[in-house]
Amino acid sequence: MKLSTKGRYAVMAMVDLARHAQAKPVSLSDIATRQEISLSYLEQLFARLRRAELVKSVRGPGGGYRLARPSAETRVSEIILAVDEPISATRCTELGASGCRADRSKCLTHDLWEELGNQIHMFLSSVTLADVLERKLAARIAEAPASASPSAASENEPMAAVS
Repeated sequence: MKLSTKGRYAVMAMVDLARHAQAKPVSLSDIATRQEISLSYLEQLFARLRRAELVKSVRGPGGGYRLARPSAETRVSEIILAVDEPISATRCTELGASGCRADRSKCLTHDLWEELGNQIHMFLSSVTLADVLERKLAARIAEAPASASPSAASENEPMAAVS
């Protein structure tokens, strides 16, 4: 699965907003400059973020944007979904019984990619803007159980032959 620039830029901008909007609203031009993102592109993204009620706009002199709720309550998955970025690793356009092949059957790896998409969504749903700002992700990764890594396979398990 590849996350497009739309999703990445939306998350980058929201983290920037969370970092700088403590005292006053933040202008999109300031975010654009700091994050090196086109202002017109940010305007499009923030229109979607506003419709999803993730940000609030403040008009007038000194106006800009604020988070609609605390950064600890704003999940990365919400941001990505708000800008219409699907969190899916399959090539199927529909969920359920319809598959990714011309005859509408599922390919052999469909369930694998579908579960990967589910895991990505669960991970992004567990991460808040505050987690990103406070750099808690590196600590979470370091604390991950050793059994999650491929090198932690049981010594009793035979290695698969490579042909």
